[in-house]
Amino acid sequence: MISLEIPAPPISGFSLGGLVIHFYAICVLAGIVVAAWLSRKRFAARGGDTDRFDSAVFIIVIAGIIGARLYHVITDYQLYFGPGRNPWQALNIRNGGLGIWGGVMVGALAAWLVCRRYRLDFPAFADTLAPGLLFAQAIGRLGNWFNQELFGRPTDLPWGLYVDPQYWPVGYESYDTFQPTFAYEMVWNTIGGFVLLWAESRFKLGRGKLFSCYVLWYTFGRFFIEAVRIDPVNHVGGWRVNSYVSVICFVGALVLLIWQLRKRPGVMLWPFGFPAAGAGLAPARPRAEKSL
Repeated sequence: MISLEIPAPPISGFSLGGLVIHFYAICVLAGIVVAAWLSRKRFAARGGDTDRFDSAVFIIVIAGIIGARLYHVITDYQLYFGPGRNPWQALNIRNGGLGIWGGVMVGALAAWLVCRRYRLDFPAFADTLAPGLLFAQAIGRLGNWFNQELFGRPTDLPWGLYVDPQYWPVGYESYDTFQPTFAYEMVWNTIGGFVLLWAESRFKLGRGKLFSCYVLWYTFGRFFIEAVRIDPVNHVGGWRVNSYVSVICFVGALVLLIWQLRKRPGVMLWPFGFPAAGAGLAPARPRAEKSL
């Protein structure tokens, strides 16, 4: 059998002067850049002013990072609080520890506030971001490989992930290859990004429906991937906390999508083409919507 074993990374970062640069952080930033670039193109293609988009994205990204860290610290509080723990490490994100759920929730709240400020249609704005979010999450997951974290149960599959001994979880010291759950999520999210772009064009999904599909896609895959992971987290009734969150978000998005299909059919061909009064911007000339 051909071995496709994924090796452990040779390094997790490098020093630049007196500053240690972690590849985890680079992966997260790369994901943000790709998502912002794609979403900016999609926003402009729908009549939006890119200066407004740049201002909005800066706020949303900062809020998303804060929310992602808060979610991680709250759901894995035992890593930072209690005997032998250093609470100040809750502020250190260089070594990982970002919960996507918190990033999406706080980022969505920031997006809603920004849309109110700039008088943008929030559902259409969320649709603009949806495919890029999946691509960003896929790229960000590569950072888990550099940190040798968030892998799954031991496996002898050809594509098993080799993990250095110092990262073996308690109780798994006799194993050295594990399920590469970070890679599973990278593949799932990348496919999902392209599926959303295709579905938007094929089925004319707009007015918030594409974002609902984003939540459905991500939570469906995350539920099964979560069941394979063995990193220490809090459990309730035998399930990992994130498994419950996946189910709740999936059901909520499904109900919302059904309501949207019935009450908000179709798309807005030009959702961002008419700036707020007094903004000093000329209304965009209407044209057919592009799918980017």
